[in-house]
Amino acid sequence: MKAVIYARVSTRKDTQETSLKRQVEELEMLAKEYQFDVVSIVQEQASGYEIEREGILEVLDTVKNEQIQVLLIQDETRLGRGNAKIALMRCLQKEGVNIYTHIHNGELQVSESDSMLLEIIGIVEEYQRKVHNMKIKRGMKRAVEKGFNPEKNLKNRGGIGREKKEVPIQEIVRLRKNDLTFAEIAATLRGFGYDVSKATVHRRYLEYQNEHLLDT
Repeated sequence: MKAVIYARVSTRKDTQETSLKRQVEELEMLAKEYQFDVVSIVQEQASGYEIEREGILEVLDTVKNEQIQVLLIQDETRLGRGNAKIALMRCLQKEGVNIYTHIHNGELQVSESDSMLLEIIGIVEEYQRKVHNMKIKRGMKRAVEKGFNPEKNLKNRGGIGREKKEVPIQEIVRLRKNDLTFAEIAATLRGFGYDVSKATVHRRYLEYQNEHLLDT
C-alpha cells in the first residue's frame, strides 16, 4: 500500500530538528515492518492548532494525487490538536486513508470521544448535502413555474451530452424580477448544467444593469 510519512514539531527551534529526524526514522521502520511503499516524507515546524500548514496541505495533495492509502505519524497530536486534528482526521477518513502511528505500532486507535465527533460530523455533512440538493430542486421548480425554459439554452450535440451556451443573462434578469434570490438563481442554473456561482450571477446582473443604465 502507498503511504506518506508526516512528521511535525511545534516550534522552529534548532533543537527540534533532532525530534523531526527521530520521528522520520521511527516511521520509516514502521513502514518497513508493514511493507508500505513510502511515496513521500513531509516534515514541518508549525503549531498543531493551525490547519493552514504547508506541510499538511502537501500531505492532503499527495493523498489525492497519488491515491495514498496510509498516513504514518508518531501519534495523533502530530496530525494536529483540538479542532484542527478532528477536521484533518475527517478529511483523511473521507479519502479512505488509514492512519498508522508509531506510538500504537500500528493503526491509530481513535478515542471514543473523537469517534463520536467524527460520526456527528459525517451525519451533519450528509444533511448539508440533502439541504443543498433540496435548494437546487426548489430553485429549479420555481424557475420553471416563472417561465424559465432550459431547452432554449441547452441543446444536444450529436446525441451525446449537451452543449452549454453562455450564462443566460435574460433568464437571470427575468428570474430576478420574479423575486428569486441570486443564490436560488445560481442553484437553478447549476441544476440545468450551467457552472455558475451566486457571485457570478450577481456580477452578471449588475453588469446588465450598468449596460442598460448607460443606454438610457
